[in-house]
Amino acid sequence: MNRSQQIQQLKTTNHWDIIIIGGGATGLGAAVDAAARGYKTLLLEQYDFGKGTSSRSTKLIHGGVRYMQQGNFRLVRDALRERGLLLKNAPHIAHPLKLVLPAYRWWEKLYYGLGLKVYNFLSAKLSLGPSEILSIKKTQQYIQGLDGKKLSGGVAYFDGQFDDARLCISLALTASDIGGTVLNYCKVTGLIHDLGKVKGVHIKDCLTNEEYEARGTVVVNATGVFVDEVLQMDDDGLAKSVTPSQGIHIVVDKKFFPGDQALFIPRTDDGRVLFAVPFHEKVIIGTTDTSVESAEIEPKALDEEVEFVINHFKRYVQTGLQRSDVKSVFAGLRPLVKIPGQKKTAVLPRDHTIWVSKGGMVNISGGKWTTYRKMAQEVILKAHYEGGLAYTRCQTETMKLHGWMKKVDFTDPLHYYGSDAAAIRFLQHQGYSQLIHPDLPYTVAEVFWAVGNEMAMTVEDVLSRRTRALILDAKAAIAAAPLVADIMMKELNKDEQWKEQQLSDFYKVAE
Repeated sequence: MNRSQQIQQLKTTNHWDIIIIGGGATGLGAAVDAAARGYKTLLLEQYDFGKGTSSRSTKLIHGGVRYMQQGNFRLVRDALRERGLLLKNAPHIAHPLKLVLPAYRWWEKLYYGLGLKVYNFLSAKLSLGPSEILSIKKTQQYIQGLDGKKLSGGVAYFDGQFDDARLCISLALTASDIGGTVLNYCKVTGLIHDLGKVKGVHIKDCLTNEEYEARGTVVVNATGVFVDEVLQMDDDGLAKSVTPSQGIHIVVDKKFFPGDQALFIPRTDDGRVLFAVPFHEKVIIGTTDTSVESAEIEPKALDEEVEFVINHFKRYVQTGLQRSDVKSVFAGLRPLVKIPGQKKTAVLPRDHTIWVSKGGMVNISGGKWTTYRKMAQEVILKAHYEGGLAYTRCQTETMKLHGWMKKVDFTDPLHYYGSDAAAIRFLQHQGYSQLIHPDLPYTVAEVFWAVGNEMAMTVEDVLSRRTRALILDAKAAIAAAPLVADIMMKELNKDEQWKEQQLSDFYKVAE
């Protein structure tokens, strides 16, 4: 996947069947679905693939136990099915994970145990394994440091875990592999109208400042929390359709949460759930649900949110975690579809909504990572109807994503590259095996690979999304940045001024 080649495709294509705005989970999934159906497909992302919410999740592919408590069994059933499909289609990126839910009242074990039996039943043939009622001893074996006072045992069950940013890149590569054109750092600055209908987009290449036009049969707006900004280009009289909700996560060393299982705390003070999830030899703890007034591409975690997560974790796990132990904090925004009269974002549904604006643009918002494929299938089907495109069946239920391997060795630090790992290993053997930092597992070979094959255009692209250095250890990522910038400067034929600007931009985000 080479950006210059993708730009050339943009320049030389007179007409597209489907133009997708937004390069997060939904947009990338839609690009794969559309290209797989044979539609001439263009995807445009104004930043990097997965720059926003789609790289800032809890790293779980799950049905959503708490949605059962809300009575949303349809969402749970659909999500569990999609969970199973993803683990088959991208086994190098997503895998089963055992979660433990501690119980502190005798009846909780029965209540949660029964609920998780139903949860597993809803997954049908795509079940990852049965749930298990745990004794006090077994619960504490699974979750070391768990507070034993009043503990009556627990319940263990399976869900899926994945690397969200790596899945974004795999989807972009998959779309490109099957004939789609995908471009990062290309901002849609306006819509092209023909007789009142949206028939294309004006584009600005944010890296070169060049401007283009792309004309197409249908335009899909899949911009997440920014959906209203694009929607207003078609109908500036519309009320806002999305209310953003901020969720933050902290990242700490494994010593504060040893073991391979995840912890599921079913209810926090704000009505959400809290997870502690092993991830790349660290632990991610989160999340919060804070209503925010406006969407920003780089949302900032509030001090009270960080304290909220730490304090709730310490209520259950007594391993001495302090604020100074936090390696990184990241915040993301959920695009929750508004319900009139409902202000509390924690209770807004995570279902997705598809609608057509007055100019015929197809819009999609809401939803969650787990159901990205189903959302993509539905929005492309809607685009087919709106544009009168030739009907072809969805191909993505059984489509293997880029990097798919029959057998995955999860002890291999390059496993999430799948079949591409062999090429990266070759680079390492060619003399590029140096770690970019002693506290990070990434080598310079991965930097070369990200620039040459995964369209990484900035230092942040490499350190935040092609690798996960920034979220695993922000200070180490800052220390590694000059080496990464130097490699990129040479590979991209840039100058020292570019390098210094890159470092300045990255330090702002990392700090």
